[in-house]
Amino acid sequence: MASIAVTSETPDEVKQPGQFVLLIRYLRRNWSLGIGLLILFLLIAFTVIGFLVIEVKHAYPLAAPSKKPPSLKYLFGTDFFGRDLFAALVVGMWQTALIGLIAGGIGTGVGVVFGFISAYFGGWTDRVIRTACQILTPIPVLLIQVVAAGSLDKRDVTFLTMAIIVAALAWMGPTLVIRSQVLTMKERQYVSVAKLSGLSDFGIIFKEILPNLLPFLAAAFVGQVFSAVFASFYLAVLGLGPLREPLLGNIIWAAQGQGAFFNGWWWWPMEPAIAMILILGSLALINMGLDELANPRVRRSE
Repeated sequence: MASIAVTSETPDEVKQPGQFVLLIRYLRRNWSLGIGLLILFLLIAFTVIGFLVIEVKHAYPLAAPSKKPPSLKYLFGTDFFGRDLFAALVVGMWQTALIGLIAGGIGTGVGVVFGFISAYFGGWTDRVIRTACQILTPIPVLLIQVVAAGSLDKRDVTFLTMAIIVAALAWMGPTLVIRSQVLTMKERQYVSVAKLSGLSDFGIIFKEILPNLLPFLAAAFVGQVFSAVFASFYLAVLGLGPLREPLLGNIIWAAQGQGAFFNGWWWWPMEPAIAMILILGSLALINMGLDELANPRVRRSE
């Protein structure tokens, strides 16, 4: 009998998708993060390109004819004080974002430090930090910020002072939330193994617990930036910011004071309001998307 030779063919290896393809797939699945990042990218591009084509002095009074509607020469029009609103929005968006980043970074950083100290080391430090947070949390933050900003001389109000005022009461929320996360993580098996292996407390914090909290910390930071941008906006709308600077809230405050809508200068308050909606909307969408990364209970599978 003739023997039948059986040949086995090795199937071609399935190519794994690259990192960029996996990122695109994830952003398609996590639509809030994708849309938020897209809006944020467009806002950053608007600011960067704007600084390349404008003269910063045009963002300040007496740099252009006043009350000009949008046109080819003045894309976003001018206001009552002779500011080119295109230049003012470019500079104002950068200033507003800078206040949000500084205040959000301070609030999140202090919250991370206090949260880790309180949860990991416990004892009297935990009682002091937890009691301070529980006492300060119910206090109306807006009222304290308005009183603090209103008590300053207008000539002394700068970006840094506004950021400090906004960040002064921004650390309690991150502290309590991070404390609760660390309390659960420090009881997990890999932390116990690290302790048995002789790893120091700070080694456990920085090498074992902190890396696992990075998605959560990113979401907390974006949330704090959102709160800080919103706080700086309403303080400026109330006339409590550095009035000479073209912050988005300052532009709206000046438009209200001059009766812009009543006089038909609709573009003056409308444009900074749309810019602020886009900024806050992008941060809110990014925060929602990062929450999916940080919270496995809401994480969707591909």
